[in-house]
Amino acid sequence: MNAQGPVRVGDVMTPELHSIDGVATVADAMEIMRGNGDDALVVNRRDETDEVGLVLASDVAREVIARNRSPERVNVYEIMSKPVLTLRPEMLTRYAVRLLVRFQVSRSIVVDRDRNPIGFVTLRDLVIGR
Repeated sequence: MNAQGPVRVGDVMTPELHSIDGVATVADAMEIMRGNGDDALVVNRRDETDEVGLVLASDVAREVIARNRSPERVNVYEIMSKPVLTLRPEMLTRYAVRLLVRFQVSRSIVVDRDRNPIGFVTLRDLVIGR
């Protein structure tokens, strides 16, 4: 807790995020990552009943580059993680840290009440703050 009160996920998240459709190619994802300096993209839901996904630069490295696959011939949905751990902005950071550590992930998507992505948060953000 700080002098202003408990710190919440929404206080330390990065509100800027970029997204891509699952049917896009990995080459498209790499271009968006490169253009925006991102190492992660939210994969859009197909409809209201679907969940968001996540594609990381490490997924591209492990599943495409290291396996000598063509980024132009691999779709994002083939290498993304889905479903992914999501957090609400109201959650206290100490609980968010526990959750990420328990599931051995280093980042999460922050979603609003309608499950729409509104930001990213990493363990570093949660521990050190912004």
